[in-house]
Amino acid sequence: MASKYAPPAPPNRPSSSGPIKTLRLGRIKAAVWENGADQRMFYNVTFARTYMDEANKFHDADSFGRDDLLLLSKLADQAHTFICERTSGPRSDEQG
Repeated sequence: MASKYAPPAPPNRPSSSGPIKTLRLGRIKAAVWENGADQRMFYNVTFARTYMDEANKFHDADSFGRDDLLLLSKLADQAHTFICERTSGPRSDEQG
């Protein structure tokens, strides 16, 4: 299974090495990606559940069980806070 953390290269930026922030609660993780378009930054978040197969190799899945949902919502809240803090800095069009 391909990793959820290998991003496609945005059309107007060189290939990124990975997410700008990875949050984890147990086996659930959220990756925050920064992208740029039209001289503006925007953010996306991907979620994954890590599991180990019979050969003791780790994989990521994008499906979540009942017991994962509360952790998923907490990570979504943390990712939202991280993005809001990152984007709440002074903007050049609002200064002066």
